[in-house]
Amino acid sequence: MKKEVEQLENSTAQPGFWDNHEAAEKTMAKIKRIKSRYQPWESLIGEFEDVQVLYALADEAGDEGMESEVSEAIQSVFETYEKLKTLQLLGEATDSASAFVTIHSGAGGTESCDWAAMLYRMYGRWVEHRGFKMTLLDMQEAEGGIKSVDLQIDGDFAHGLMKGEGGIHRLVRISPFDSAGRRHTSFASVYVSPVFEDDIEVEIKPEDIRLDTYRASGAGGQHVNKTSSAVRMTHLESGIVVQCQNERSQLKNKATAMKVLKSRLYEFYHQKQDEERASNAAEKKDIGWGSQIRSYVFHPYTMVKDLRTRHETGNIQAVMDGELDPFIESYLRWRVGG
Repeated sequence: MKKEVEQLENSTAQPGFWDNHEAAEKTMAKIKRIKSRYQPWESLIGEFEDVQVLYALADEAGDEGMESEVSEAIQSVFETYEKLKTLQLLGEATDSASAFVTIHSGAGGTESCDWAAMLYRMYGRWVEHRGFKMTLLDMQEAEGGIKSVDLQIDGDFAHGLMKGEGGIHRLVRISPFDSAGRRHTSFASVYVSPVFEDDIEVEIKPEDIRLDTYRASGAGGQHVNKTSSAVRMTHLESGIVVQCQNERSQLKNKATAMKVLKSRLYEFYHQKQDEERASNAAEKKDIGWGSQIRSYVFHPYTMVKDLRTRHETGNIQAVMDGELDPFIESYLRWRVGG
């Protein structure tokens, strides 16, 4: 990796390198991407060596008061190692990209809309824990929660980490909306695709899409509700629909929607080539029984279980507060293991 970086960095010193600004930016992005694979390991080795020195000094001095400091340093090195080990599982071309995430409520009215809102909060907390950035692109609110929401999650390897979240999520609980206190089952779908640069090679002809504009809803002031700034794009062949109302400008919303549509189509055709579209395209599945990837049970016991990897935990509140890394790591290991 270092040799490849050296060759690329040498090319940046060549005359005329910056004449082609687009090509230069791609090269610099590639250098950054490659460095992000090995530089954290170099830093970890340095931290480990520091811990060794600290332990040797404490042992030589017989200072038991340094035991907690050494233990904390060892724990920090171990946690960093576990995170880097997970990143080593991310080797696909789109893994390093940011991610578009869509959450749809399933059948069930208020119950499923509330469940979609809970998932939206869960991923928001995970984003905070990771130090990533989440941008709301579009939200269709409904009684009791959210009908659908489109998000952009920016951060290194956001798509690689999030891709295992795509699928149907099932909730079992005593409904807060049922006066009889009965147990209800709700479903919501999550769809994840990578954020690409504008040069993504997906051809979309004007006649292939239907463009609809409408008045945005929600916060944003009088201007938002008086102009048709929100955009909905429907790709006729695939049936994929994307929406954006985040910006006040219709042109900006249209550009964002087109970027999301290209990303979705890239995933759609990629899955089609692999003959896995029917089983992997979450938005094409029935949001109900038999297609879920994960169950969240609040009653009669508490458990979150991934039905692919069999990873589970009884601490459901921690999961709903964004503690998703154990599920993400188990999925990546399961996927690599076939």
